[in-house]
Amino acid sequence: MLARRRIENGGLIAFLALITIALIATVFSFLGALLSAALAAILFQPLFQRMLARWPGRRNLAAAITLLIITVAVVIPAMIIASLVVDQATGVYNRMRSGQINFALYFQQVHDALPQRLQGLLDGAGFNSFERAQTRISQAMSSSATSLAQRAFSIGANAAAFLLSFGVALYVTFFLLRDGERIGPAIVEALPLQPDVAERLADKFVAVVRATIKGSGVVALVQGALGAATFAIVGLPAAILWGMLMAIAALLPAIGPAIIWGPVAIYLLATGAIWQAMVVVLSGVLVIGLADNILRPILVGRDTGIPDWLVLVTTLGGIDLLGLGGIVIGPLAGALFITGWQILTEQRQEAQA
Repeated sequence: MLARRRIENGGLIAFLALITIALIATVFSFLGALLSAALAAILFQPLFQRMLARWPGRRNLAAAITLLIITVAVVIPAMIIASLVVDQATGVYNRMRSGQINFALYFQQVHDALPQRLQGLLDGAGFNSFERAQTRISQAMSSSATSLAQRAFSIGANAAAFLLSFGVALYVTFFLLRDGERIGPAIVEALPLQPDVAERLADKFVAVVRATIKGSGVVALVQGALGAATFAIVGLPAAILWGMLMAIAALLPAIGPAIIWGPVAIYLLATGAIWQAMVVVLSGVLVIGLADNILRPILVGRDTGIPDWLVLVTTLGGIDLLGLGGIVIGPLAGALFITGWQILTEQRQEAQA
């Protein structure tokens, strides 16, 4: 009887593994949409609860109004900004092809403005000649701009697929908002883990998702907006494009938006634009830099327990593996890794006590 029960349990586990793989393969083309829906449902669940408190028992209405707020306050502005970024990226690409923008010339101007000793160090830092450095930098910048423009054109070419995925994401978000209080506990209860362990991992999952989106995503957007405004004030072209690049850089701890505004300030100084360079530096240090220190504690609310170096590595690795979705999935994997090993260590210590 016991042997038969083990065989049946083993068969059930094998069936669940196979059907899970089959389901993932079936919905693979919509994984991005499903991930976006899950993240939106987790992030906006408190808003749904507020709507439900105003209309008790009318979960469909509360979920619909929450989805409408998300669309108006988040989705539509994001699409407008994305269209502006695509237009400016295309403009920069066309100006590079026509020769109006020459990154090699800009680099030469910065190089000539540096002290002779520093020029010698740069010339000898892995390059046979400075001309080779110019060529590499120009090729890298041109390749980046070309890639960005190609992505912009591919978005237009695949508009139908994008709209389909977007519709699926909104549709799934509605049901995850409405039924999240039932789906979440059911998933936790079904996990083949001890109840307290499963609950702890679920709490860490929700905390990291909300902290990453609110504490990193929102702060990065604020810093990118401040950077775009700064670049517009000093008269730099494609300010929105540079602001978006700054927002992406702001997602990386220990690097941050300084990787964008720093070289810009150096270039402005090297080309004699003194007051513009001072505005960029002051804004970068006093405004953009302080935005993270002020907003992150307010938005996050509690520590996720992830070291900065691990956030950096997992974010870069997640982006390389999954694209923009890796911004959340990377740190989430790191946090669950740490939590899982902490639980195992605690259990071993309790067993030895």
